[in-house]
Amino acid sequence: MKRICVFASGSGSNFQAIVEAVRSKKIKGARVVLLVVDRKDAYVRVRAERLEIPQVFVNPLDFLSRRDYEKHLLKVLRQEKIDIVVLAGYMRILSPYFVRNFKNKILNIHPALLPAFKGTHAIERAYKYGVKVTGVTVHFVDDKVDHGPIILQEPVKVDDGDTLEDLERKIHKVEHRLYPQAINLLLKNKLKLRGRKVFIRGG
Repeated sequence: MKRICVFASGSGSNFQAIVEAVRSKKIKGARVVLLVVDRKDAYVRVRAERLEIPQVFVNPLDFLSRRDYEKHLLKVLRQEKIDIVVLAGYMRILSPYFVRNFKNKILNIHPALLPAFKGTHAIERAYKYGVKVTGVTVHFVDDKVDHGPIILQEPVKVDDGDTLEDLERKIHKVEHRLYPQAINLLLKNKLKLRGRKVFIRGG
């Protein structure tokens, strides 16, 4: 049984979707055993309490450097025997040092079709730009922002009458379905990397 740790900074709707997918067997062969947060007031902590998932708040300001902060995170992950790290609205960039320690075992989800609209506020920026289609991307994490090899993508149509809130709801609905699919593919060892390309075995 693989052990998953989720990193989050905000509301945590994807965290909750992942936990529920595990419990409903949509994600098989794994358990979410820990939530790591970098913000004391993150609402995801309330979700974790309700879902009875252990959590730890690690304040980056308590450390002299990013390296010290990440060393502490890695120590926590080793103590908990974590196999896979899943980023769910985690608003910090992981260094090459951290990524090397979990090479090809860190996933992230982004609310746009990468490489478009990298970074924060992607849904709002795509909406204001006037795109007709945006979407969701799940990718491996490397040491650059929203850059790692893409595992899954799904388009989301922007209808003429959509408000920003409408589009956010559409995006979140796809995220909550697509992320568990990608986690399952990783757990089943169905992902093969060749350069920047990710091939799905049997898919």
